[in-house]
Amino acid sequence: MSARTIATQLITSRRIRAAVRGWHAGKRALTGQSRTLLVFLEPGEPYSELLADVLPAFAEHYGLELKALTVPPPEKSAAPEPEKLAAYSKRDAASLRAAYGIAAADVRLIPEGDPVANAALRKKLGHYGSGMIWFEGEWYWGIDRLHHLERRLGAHERALRFPPRIEPTRATGGSFDMYFSLRSPYSYLAMMRAPDLARLWQADLVLKPILPMVMRSLPVPSEKRLYIVRDCKREAERQGIPFGKIEDPVGAGVERGLAILHHAIPDGKGVDFAQSFHRGVWAEGLNAATDKGLRIMVERAGLDWAYAQAAISDESWREAVEANRQEMFGLGLWGVPSFRVGDQSTFGQDRLWQAGEWLDES
Repeated sequence: MSARTIATQLITSRRIRAAVRGWHAGKRALTGQSRTLLVFLEPGEPYSELLADVLPAFAEHYGLELKALTVPPPEKSAAPEPEKLAAYSKRDAASLRAAYGIAAADVRLIPEGDPVANAALRKKLGHYGSGMIWFEGEWYWGIDRLHHLERRLGAHERALRFPPRIEPTRATGGSFDMYFSLRSPYSYLAMMRAPDLARLWQADLVLKPILPMVMRSLPVPSEKRLYIVRDCKREAERQGIPFGKIEDPVGAGVERGLAILHHAIPDGKGVDFAQSFHRGVWAEGLNAATDKGLRIMVERAGLDWAYAQAAISDESWREAVEANRQEMFGLGLWGVPSFRVGDQSTFGQDRLWQAGEWLDES
């Protein structure tokens, strides 16, 4: 097991998370402080406005204090497509308002303070984005992660004010596209669920792999990487998906995986191989850059090792994944996983429910 794999197991450890929570709770009890949410809001940003509308009532319900801080937009290294993000977040936030029945509040949370100083505090605490909540050592993004905070505050599953959206149990067939990366842990969470949902919806799942951001000369800041793996661990636990024994496939591992996937998809084995690869690198610590690690992923997906070796020698995958990326960008999307049903598209493993609803409407 590599040192990186050991490190990621520690970073995503449930025991360490519980210890951090306990330490903060103990410190609060000793000092007599109240439970306080630090809320980092960007004026005019749609997800920040959603939080500003719901948090006053949320805080009152759970007996919390709120401290709202004004922050500037994320740096470009953390949000490399700011124009696409701005346009998408506007329509995504509108769909969340409709889904949760959120109206503009009579009393809206107003952020304050020096944006530069607040941005420095946000970075010190380990984040980069807007519409974020920090509570005693842990981050929660927008209303999509309030259910995790509610459970931490002691809410019963049936009493959650903001439960995660549930995918429809039926649809009317059709097909949906999934844009994903072999290096994206959120893509892994979606890949372990989307094929089962496709069968439930009687729909075809069309796989559209793309090259990871960092392999397209778009470096990801350390605070973003750390937040993502910790957030994915919470989501994986909720969904019953193993996660945390990570061997980053960036570089040769991703390239070898994409080469095999390029052949496996038309041969009807794309889902099997994509799931096997993702599970190997995100939950089992398998090194896709080595023949030993990759062979395990290949053979348990029902593929022959000789087949995989021949696929690796074929460079035609590069043109195909770039075409997928251009197609995704044409939809106004920039990140993975993303989904498309007809002329409608959405971003994030949290939005699989939308794909199901669109299929049922089509």
